[in-house]
Amino acid sequence: MQETARVFIVPGLGNSGPDHWQTHFQRFHPEFTRIEQREWDAPDCSEWVDTLEQALAGEDLRRVVLVAHSLGCVTVAHWAGRYGHRVRGALLVAPSDVETAHYAAFPTTGFGPMPLARLPFPSKIVFSQNDEWVTPVRARQFAEAWGSELVDIGDAGHINAASGHGAWPAGLALLREWL
Repeated sequence: MQETARVFIVPGLGNSGPDHWQTHFQRFHPEFTRIEQREWDAPDCSEWVDTLEQALAGEDLRRVVLVAHSLGCVTVAHWAGRYGHRVRGALLVAPSDVETAHYAAFPTTGFGPMPLARLPFPSKIVFSQNDEWVTPVRARQFAEAWGSELVDIGDAGHINAASGHGAWPAGLALLREWL
């Protein structure tokens, strides 16, 4: 019998605010753990990856499910590349493309180029047709490179609070497959 999953929320740039679906997931499931970064607005990739690794230290990784958004997805891909750990799964929502001009306006360090090595665990990429942070072509490229199942949810913006994804029950249903 498989043990209960341990869910870790991996927010992106700026963290996930009070109306973001990641925050709602935590409200519905207080046992979920948010990865807290020291610096949300001028992130350093190496530091974010190390913070994720430290948060998972001592965990039975066969039980761990990562739920990442935007730059959090890129963090997970870099973490997998650096450490090679196998977790139960990862739900990667709206992975932002750090190689776009969009990122020039943000003080991020070390996230590019996009990591394109196959992930050593099952994953799903959830993407939108009209996300300003990643084109459908790039989302498909990431899915192919990472070995991820691809879930197209249509015109849904960046799949965040600003695009109307507060509680986002459909996202929770995608996560439940690993729970």
